Amino acid sequence: VQLQASGGGLVQAGGSRRLSCAATGSIFAIDAMGWYRQAPGKQRELVATIMSGGTTNYAESVKGRFTISRDYGKNMVYLQMNSLKPEDTANYYCNVDARTTRWASVTQYRGQGTLVTVSS
Repeated sequence: VQLQASGGGLVQAGGSRRLSCAATGSIFAIDAMGWYRQAPGKQRELVATIMSGGTTNYAESVKGRFTISRDYGKNMVYLQMNSLKPEDTANYYCNVDARTTRWASVTQYRGQGTLVTVSS
């Protein structure tokens, strides 16, 4: 399973950005999809997740500003980020929990990050 994230870039504080991530390869089923981020000198943190049934979960720091969504048919996950703050600056990674066959166990996959820089 390969993950390709895109959509990062430079944005001014208060602006918006939409990240996309495509999961490709031998995929039988995807359970959860999510976004994590890691800022320079800080630990990786969960941003948002979305389960196969549509249940979402957000970090407190992004609630009300970020929205996660997924396209089940295309195996894609999106992160709409509004009202961005300089502290949102980080490398954003997408993550999926997937099975490659009907009988395989669920495995977590992480893609390359996409850098989001928010200027003040």
